[in-house]
Amino acid sequence: MTVDQSPAWTALNKHAEELGNKHLKDLFAEDDQRFDRFSFSAAHCLADFSKQRISSNTLEKLIQLAEQQRLPEKIEALFTGEHVNTSEDRPALHTALRQPKEIPLRLGEADISQEIHSSLERMETLVEQIHNGQWRGYDGSPITNVINIGVGGSDLGPLMACRALNMFTSAEIRHIEVHFVSSMDGSQLARLLNKIDPASTLFIVSSKSFSTIDTLANSNTAREWLVNASGLSSELISQHHFIGITASPTKASEWGIPEKNQLHFWDWTGGRYSMWSAIGMAIALHTGNDNFRKMLAGAHEMDSHFRHTPLTENLPALLGMIGIWNINFLDIHAHAILPYDGRLQHLPAYLEQLEMESNGKSVTLNGDKFDYSTCPILWGEVGPNAQHAFYQLLHQGTESVMCDFIAPALRYQEYGEELQAQHQLTLANCLAQSRLLALGDSVLDNADNAPLHKRYRGNQPSTTIILDELTPESFGALIAMYEHKVYVQSVIWEINPFDQWGVELGKQVATSLLDQFTDPVAAKTDSSTEGLIRFVQQQRREVKS
Repeated sequence: MTVDQSPAWTALNKHAEELGNKHLKDLFAEDDQRFDRFSFSAAHCLADFSKQRISSNTLEKLIQLAEQQRLPEKIEALFTGEHVNTSEDRPALHTALRQPKEIPLRLGEADISQEIHSSLERMETLVEQIHNGQWRGYDGSPITNVINIGVGGSDLGPLMACRALNMFTSAEIRHIEVHFVSSMDGSQLARLLNKIDPASTLFIVSSKSFSTIDTLANSNTAREWLVNASGLSSELISQHHFIGITASPTKASEWGIPEKNQLHFWDWTGGRYSMWSAIGMAIALHTGNDNFRKMLAGAHEMDSHFRHTPLTENLPALLGMIGIWNINFLDIHAHAILPYDGRLQHLPAYLEQLEMESNGKSVTLNGDKFDYSTCPILWGEVGPNAQHAFYQLLHQGTESVMCDFIAPALRYQEYGEELQAQHQLTLANCLAQSRLLALGDSVLDNADNAPLHKRYRGNQPSTTIILDELTPESFGALIAMYEHKVYVQSVIWEINPFDQWGVELGKQVATSLLDQFTDPVAAKTDSSTEGLIRFVQQQRREVKS
């Protein structure tokens, strides 16, 4: 029996028929204590679910579904190292990456807590060497620019964290410019190489497999640039200008990175869950080792809450279950991520990858296809910009959309009143938009007399997440909360959130097509692909002639 045939799912379907057509303005009119009833706090985060189309009965039935799916047991399995990644037969222990050193965690014969902290300490040593000017380029210059080469989680996580925590760089640390390169076409790298000094530039090659074609293409270009600039061998250049962070040390060595320049993590660390490991070296370089550790501590605080708090008050569990309600019972399949803080500009893109790569699946853990919906389409933008882009659709379009509004309560406390007033203006916009999306033009006077094209229907559900302020700790907790939300939903949908075979297939097909650009007798594909390749080849011939 699949989950959509289960008693708890059937009960929620019936409940949705009773509640689903009720407008949020009516739910608020019936209960002036909705905020108190439907807001929950943990680890520097307050989540207000009162603008979701739910009642107390809804939450009770959602918790019954979670218990039917054995969510508490599955949470414990995640933390204790059971092989929750079933298709690859291994655990998913990203929570262990931010666990304090004194808490042991045995995986087979090894205490992986000690291994994790040994890796972090080695990373911190390298970070200190670079900050202190002790790591030198090929002509003896101290490093002033670090370029992180990665793709997916090896890029998005560190990039997002560096931008979010930009204000937390310690004044005592020698400033290092940290850049990020991920695009396969070389455009990002070419732009950087034209304006930085090769002798004082260090490249971090972040790749779990050390075989990702995007990352290796950029790395090869970077090494060639350094060899040409220095006149030295690639072996010497690799010693001075490359650090490899990988779960495949043999392949990193084969590429040319010496063992002393390698940092390792584990094959049970998924790319989109990896910024807590040595993959986060760029974050430590940008903010300092202490702030990186604070980020880990904030994530661990949310981990502890998720693991030990009853489902009725469990922030990630409630976030995930209310998402299930919207997707599977209210038939909402679009999700907007709307941070009202420019420092969180990369959060929507990060959550797009986290959620859609994890839960964009249509096959159960048992290998059966199912006909219920899983992950929605996520997108987003910093809220004030989004208001002038796609909020028109949110307010008056034909699609139902669930939204997450995210903002810090405090900002600019160390600055003057003008900047604090700007933050207050931002918060006013954030709360006004969520209010209007929920209640529609019932919040306005004489709205009933407005022409139809000026009416706001409302009834768009949203969650508002308020951080006490944006710090390394609260940022770590926020990201951990979303990670756990993804896991909660995967448990309900009975899918594996820790593999990504769809991504792997695309890489394989791309590699197999390379020969067709140069070999006229390469294996046939399809008329569209062959026609497009012929067009590209014709353009190249015309340029040469």
